[in-house]
Amino acid sequence: MTCRPSRLVRALSSALAAGTLLATAACSDDGGDDGSRVSGVTASQVAGKQQTPSPSPTATLTENGARTALITEADIEDDWTRVRNTEAENWHENLFIGTVDVSDFLTAKADAANCQRLLDSLFDDDLLGRPSGVSALRGFAQGDSRLLHQVASYDRTDPQDSLNWMATLPEQCDQFTMTENGDQRTVQVVETSLPRVGDAREGLRVTVRGTIGGTEATLTVDVAAVRVGNDAITVTAGGLDGDEHDSVEQAVRLGTQRLNDVLAGKTPSPAPGQVE
Repeated sequence: MTCRPSRLVRALSSALAAGTLLATAACSDDGGDDGSRVSGVTASQVAGKQQTPSPSPTATLTENGARTALITEADIEDDWTRVRNTEAENWHENLFIGTVDVSDFLTAKADAANCQRLLDSLFDDDLLGRPSGVSALRGFAQGDSRLLHQVASYDRTDPQDSLNWMATLPEQCDQFTMTENGDQRTVQVVETSLPRVGDAREGLRVTVRGTIGGTEATLTVDVAAVRVGNDAITVTAGGLDGDEHDSVEQAVRLGTQRLNDVLAGKTPSPAPGQVE
């Protein structure tokens, strides 16, 4: 169980952080430029575009299986270093905190609510909603960037609904403003390409520009979600250093393969240079 600090505490701690605005929670028990847009994407169109027919795994994802399906340092290039789970569980980006300006939207309340849901989900690291089954996560750091890989079971909910919702966001939330404690920020959301893995997938890049605690900052985060039956992986990577899309693609490709192996009753193959 974690304790989530107030917005003021989070904003102050983020402003004081040296070299990064990626802040952790305070405690843990275990250590469209004109502003107008019209939504024309239907759920059926999204599902038809994104889903890839494939044999459905028959195994039920277990807690140990979810942990085994997580990627390792050897699965991603560059200089990513694994961090302790207690640290990764408490990563929260303060630039995602704020209230969406409803006046930016032609269809006001509906689109603004979706964009607010996006920001809140990115802050809470639950883009596909709270898992109804087992889940596991692993975090990596590289300079001012962070990468978080999560594996979860949604056996009593439907992760496809969340993927359909994600697919509408580049149109509904292409550009808008948000405010927090008098600071105004501009948010842009665009679709990104992903490897054709899993049964369905969605990728987004979210860029936030503005100030927090008087400090100018630009945050760039790539987020990807892949459904495999009723299970799914999500990968979120980015920070003040900018583009981490290549690392996200690699984590998606290898992370999906590891999950497929686990669901098929196999042991995931080690990445090149990795000894398990």
